[in-house]
Amino acid sequence: MKDKTVLITGATDGIGKETARHIAERGARVFVVGRNPEKGAAAVADIKEGSANQQVEFLQADLSAQAEVRKLAAALRDRTQRLDVLVNNAGAILFSRQETVDGIEMTFGLNHLSYFLLTHELLDLLKASTPARIVNVASIAHRRAVLDFSDLELKHSYGAWRAYARSKLANIMFTYGLARRLENTGVSANCLHPGFVRSHFGQNNGVLVRTALSLAMRFGNAITVAQGAETSVHLATAPAVEGRTGQYFDACQAVKSNQVSYDQAAQDRLWDISMEMVG
Repeated sequence: MKDKTVLITGATDGIGKETARHIAERGARVFVVGRNPEKGAAAVADIKEGSANQQVEFLQADLSAQAEVRKLAAALRDRTQRLDVLVNNAGAILFSRQETVDGIEMTFGLNHLSYFLLTHELLDLLKASTPARIVNVASIAHRRAVLDFSDLELKHSYGAWRAYARSKLANIMFTYGLARRLENTGVSANCLHPGFVRSHFGQNNGVLVRTALSLAMRFGNAITVAQGAETSVHLATAPAVEGRTGQYFDACQAVKSNQVSYDQAAQDRLWDISMEMVG
């Protein structure tokens, strides 16, 4: 990864931070994206120390806000003329329905639309750096999901797990649709399930939810953050993945995703709606 440039969202904690550390260890220039500048500075310092690589920088952005996604892309273009790997990792689960500053249901806005918009904003850099890779962190939670195009934002029947699972299905369908559109460009797009990871995921919710998630991670055979980052690192760096695109990975192996995720008409419908939602 020497002389390569990598951007990782949601990289100030959890598997995002661990992914950044492992990629920095391999010699890449790594941009760490997060909302909190103090937490970002601490993460950069930890990654630099743990990787013995000083080419680690922080970029601040609240990815639920489309204006900030665009500012993030502009800030990256100001700092570099290439992007070899984009890792879309930031995401959340919300046990009460919220909306972004753009008036979009938060889970869909952050977990899916931020991937969609940031990727589009950075496609010029990726295409200028071929062979380049896009890595989208999804989840096995998508397997029970079906997109309801009449109510993508769950205005009528909100449920935290339903919203999360749908957003992760959207990640996969976006990846497949993107891979088709990037055919023969030298830019690949793949997605992954990181595993059930013992991290701070979901801790943005109330005390009862935080406690329940912590207990589930403790007694539910959750894997370590380092193990959870393995597939992201593999897709971002492994020579064996070069040229492979439009696939879903679990434990560093390509596996089948939910059958509905392969519906190209549904992929295209989600694509068109997403284009409208990000203007």
